[in-house]
Amino acid sequence: MTLRTVPLPLRVLATCFLLTIGMGYLFALAYLYFIDFEPHSKQGLGVVQTVILKYYGNREGSRLEAALQGSMGAKVTPSEQQEILQWLRQGAREAEFANIQPVLQRACVNCHSRESGLPISPLTSYAEVSQYTAVDLGQSIKMLVRVSHIHLFGMSFIFALTSMIFAFSQTSPLFRSVLIAIPFFAILLDIASWWLTKYEPLFAYTVIVGGVLMGLSLAGQITISLYEMWVPRHPRN
Repeated sequence: MTLRTVPLPLRVLATCFLLTIGMGYLFALAYLYFIDFEPHSKQGLGVVQTVILKYYGNREGSRLEAALQGSMGAKVTPSEQQEILQWLRQGAREAEFANIQPVLQRACVNCHSRESGLPISPLTSYAEVSQYTAVDLGQSIKMLVRVSHIHLFGMSFIFALTSMIFAFSQTSPLFRSVLIAIPFFAILLDIASWWLTKYEPLFAYTVIVGGVLMGLSLAGQITISLYEMWVPRHPRN
């Protein structure tokens, strides 16, 4: 059986699934851009530097400072940003916390609170905020474990299903085997690189390589599968 000979209802099902996965992946890329890359690009930082900041951190400053100068910078006014940065650089003492707490309440607590239900640390008290005033070491081990297991489970199921459809294409067995294996290799490379980058910034490049391989292989599987299901093959003369 090939993709061209699959019954129409199954082709419709496979097509709907592949198109939905493709759209979902594009929205994931858009989310990644707006959350991680756009705020840093406004400061003149490239993709590699952004990856390093995310996983290795900025070891010359605190996580709160990095957030204010990156993704969270748009939440506060320039004067409020300077007020918080001055507090951080003067030692982030509890005695002066009351001066910046109203700013955090207005700009951060809607998301950074237990009531929000979001899986991010609250910033409602000095004890909570002080966890972000230490040197920025990038994502924590706890966060990496959580994100890694979610990605491994979720992406493995997606790749298994797209590969199962692609396996019925009429490309050569060797090409099919390679294109089926690449996305699984890419997700392992990508996630392993997160951990390695936390300790050695040079591995930020392999994070990017893993992501590019994942996207291209998924696009290849979807494109070839859709083409063979719906574009009729013209007989050779």
